[in-house]
Amino acid sequence: MLHEYRDEIHELKQSNAHFANIFEKHNALDQQVEDAEAGRTVLTDAELETLKKKKLLLKDEAYQMILDYKKSQA
Repeated sequence: MLHEYRDEIHELKQSNAHFANIFEKHNALDQQVEDAEAGRTVLTDAELETLKKKKLLLKDEAYQMILDYKKSQA
């Protein structure tokens, strides 16, 4: 997730528990989506879509936190 912000992600994971939680939840959802798309887990289309939407919301929140962090460091 957001590999171009690797340094910022590392800093935020260390210093911000909320960001670390969001990051972990996003990665867990990413794995669930990957498992479903690879056929390792059976989900309905609606369930898969719901997971993808939750994942995107977490990514958006993390991205905003990264941008805010970068702005505060400037």
